[in-house]
Amino acid sequence: MTFADPLAMMRQRLALAPFVLLGATLAVIPLFWSGFVSLGQAWSTPEYSHGPLIPLISLFLFLREMRDHPTGVDRAPLRWPGLLLGAAALALALAGARTSIPDLVTYGMILWVMAVVLIAMGWARGRRHWASVFHLIFMLPLPQVLYWKVSTALQGLSAQIGVALVDAAGIPVFLDGQIIDLGVWQLQVAEACSGLRYLFPILSFSYLTAILYRGPMAHRVILFAMAAPLAIILNAVRVGIIGILVDRYGIAQAQGFLHIFQGWVVFALCIAILLIVAALLARRRPAGGPMLDLDTSGLVGQAARLGSIGGTRVLVMLTVLTLGITALHLTINDTGPEPRARLSAYPMQLDDWIGRRGILAPDVARVLGASDYLVADYVAPGETSGVGLFVAWYARQADGTGIHSPEVCLPGAGWEIASLDHSTLTAGGANFGVNRAIIQKGLDRQMVIYWFEQRGKRMTSDWQAKFSAVRDGLVTGRSDGMIVRFTTPIGPDEADDVAEARLQKIAQAALPKLAPLVPD
Repeated sequence: MTFADPLAMMRQRLALAPFVLLGATLAVIPLFWSGFVSLGQAWSTPEYSHGPLIPLISLFLFLREMRDHPTGVDRAPLRWPGLLLGAAALALALAGARTSIPDLVTYGMILWVMAVVLIAMGWARGRRHWASVFHLIFMLPLPQVLYWKVSTALQGLSAQIGVALVDAAGIPVFLDGQIIDLGVWQLQVAEACSGLRYLFPILSFSYLTAILYRGPMAHRVILFAMAAPLAIILNAVRVGIIGILVDRYGIAQAQGFLHIFQGWVVFALCIAILLIVAALLARRRPAGGPMLDLDTSGLVGQAARLGSIGGTRVLVMLTVLTLGITALHLTINDTGPEPRARLSAYPMQLDDWIGRRGILAPDVARVLGASDYLVADYVAPGETSGVGLFVAWYARQADGTGIHSPEVCLPGAGWEIASLDHSTLTAGGANFGVNRAIIQKGLDRQMVIYWFEQRGKRMTSDWQAKFSAVRDGLVTGRSDGMIVRFTTPIGPDEADDVAEARLQKIAQAALPKLAPLVPD
């Protein structure tokens, strides 16, 4: 009778793990597919064009971590935390696929990668690789609801700092919202000037610099924390310099190659300043040596270690779980035909109110991203001012599109929100809460009432509307909704109550006509 070598049996068992991992990876692709598509679309934009480099940098960091840690085998590795994290990652991806929110799917992808690391290497060794896996987050786009708020805020900040620089140069200048008025020339601080296309890659670069930096953790925190304000301030300075150059040499300074070149200068300056600060901090280290750990020796050999990963049994469990979740996703993925609105059929006469339909400019409609919209101006005999009605309806609020709150849109058009509170609207036999805002531009004042509506539910918070869309997407597979907005000028001697009464009056006539044209 012969006895098998226990070590040989262990090696044979371990050799199966890479094939089981390959099976789990192939099984999860259908579930993650919408995330891959979303990343491809995001990486084709200037803001996220650095995205394809992030996985390669993360792989470099991962191999570097493997090289710097001993290769000893853990006799009893703890692999169950990885399986639990993998289950959470699959559940998150399923929720994202169900609600058509690719952001959730991509977050699930990163968690799934970390789960595989914890299973293959065990908890004690796998958790050391959190930094390289976390770096993958820099390849993801911001959720749209955050993107527009951040972009608008940065546009306004860049415009204010830019105007301050132009004014300091002795040039007469006036800021109207996000429009820098130089008299002869007017500069629009557009979305592309928000600085986001510099901010995201600079954050990734500062994170990489902090990891490679040979020094105390406090120094690393400083290097990473300074990246965002540095990119924002330098971009705002760029806007001011463009304003000065346009005033001196003409509008060509803000167009074409010069405009792009100025952006690259800002990016290069951010990197240079980060490295200079790193060099200054390095002088305060207790130990000498190179500032950054750029040693790449032995990294290629580390790839061979990936073939000796363990955790075959737990990886099989993850594969079975992945197959089950993917099968469930493919089974429930068909949510039926997409709902449709018929806002083009909305009447242009509402009792005594006579309306005229409008059309949004192509670039405005593109940014709005609505499936259907209504723009109309109404007037009525005996009313001192007309009323504007705006409705934007979205078949899906989750697949990269969604409702834009007026709190984001109006400042970009030069309007300042003087006050924002809540009021109650009576229409269609129901009382419900609405947002009431007074906006002003110079001496012009307008009153705006608006709310968000989803299949009969009315809300005043855009965040509440977004969470409601996610919940309904999970339960019913639908996330359609709309924003309804009424606007009217406030006359020089007109009381606010009179303007609000005018909006209340037309809303009572308008809403019963709107309900049949949108899906319930």
